[in-house]
Amino acid sequence: MHAQERERLIIDLLGKTGFVSFRQLDALVGTSPATLRRDLDRLEKMETIVRVRGGAYLVGTQRAAERENDSLAGVPFHENISLNHRQKEAIGRRAAALCQPGESVVIDGGSTTLQMCPHLVGMNLHVLTNSLHVVSALLPQMGTRISVPGGSVFREQNIILGIGSDGPLPNIHAPRVFLGAAFVGLRGVMQADVVLAAAERQLIDRAEWVALLVDSSKFTAPSGSVVCGLGELDVVVTDEGISDSDAAMIERAGVELIIANDTGSR
Repeated sequence: MHAQERERLIIDLLGKTGFVSFRQLDALVGTSPATLRRDLDRLEKMETIVRVRGGAYLVGTQRAAERENDSLAGVPFHENISLNHRQKEAIGRRAAALCQPGESVVIDGGSTTLQMCPHLVGMNLHVLTNSLHVVSALLPQMGTRISVPGGSVFREQNIILGIGSDGPLPNIHAPRVFLGAAFVGLRGVMQADVVLAAAERQLIDRAEWVALLVDSSKFTAPSGSVVCGLGELDVVVTDEGISDSDAAMIERAGVELIIANDTGSR
């Protein structure tokens, strides 16, 4: 593939979400890492992209993301927390049971992942989280260690996001990641905001095992920024409202499906 063809492919990939990780480019462009870095350097000099830690932005999307009001697209947390609350509690309880005592885990910000916190008491976990709500929920647990990333606070969601070298993740080994999402469909896991999608992509790129925690209402026709393909997940934990077709979609992707309910799970 010639340089111009690779550049067009890189720009096409960026055009889908506004951000793409180096790992994604390395898998899809089909060239050596050194050549790919030269391609990115050339596109940055042309002011087509902005290089950041772990990937690149399409010019314009990063500046749009750094809004004066520190807000993100999507439903504000205080509204989302009350939606399907019973189902989210069951999902959080079941997801917590997947943790092993004493291990390090990442808990992504979200109203469903937050429901894991009450069930982590006594497990002596080390939790990396970008969610101030998760931090508040875990603070009373004396045996739980908490780490947070550097970056900016987005008030409506009460999360800390730092894409690029200005917002590094703490240097801890936390190979298990618990994610939330705005939408799930054939294209994969999606978020309403490109900045949030890019931040979650960074978490996945560090992970050895990824669990997605979503209530069944998130299985809908998505329109947003792709975080990852379904095949990159290891486990999906959802509720009994998931349709047979959506359950089959998850299983076709080779992902373990766990259905949580008020009395247990299957």
